[in-house]
Amino acid sequence: MKKVLVIDGQGGLLGKQMVEAVRKLIPEAEITAVGTNTMATANMLKAGADNGATGENAVIVGARRADIIVGPIGIAIADSLLGEITPEMAVAVGQSEAKKILIPVNKCNNIIIGVGDKSTSELIAEAIRMIKEISRS
Repeated sequence: MKKVLVIDGQGGLLGKQMVEAVRKLIPEAEITAVGTNTMATANMLKAGADNGATGENAVIVGARRADIIVGPIGIAIADSLLGEITPEMAVAVGQSEAKKILIPVNKCNNIIIGVGDKSTSELIAEAIRMIKEISRS
């Protein structure tokens, strides 16, 4: 069983959609939701995550244990998500041995070239396809 760590901040809406999609397409996955704030965590738990935690240490510990980490690209960039991602969080994500599926959200001064104007739904669908592929290996 793959351990999927979903990390999100602000309102946790992208993370909520990711949890719902992973739960639907890979029901056997163990999903841990880590929010940078309690609202994000609560929304991901409501979406069906098995476990949930909030804050910097939860990201650090979760990144060590995960097989797959998924979230907006900002989770790997210090001070992104309006400052919610600490340098320690970004390092934990970056140094994790987990496969990382980073959704290219062009916000918070992080602009990803070559992505195009895909909707959040399209990006999540693409991320889910990748998670499904990785979970089979």
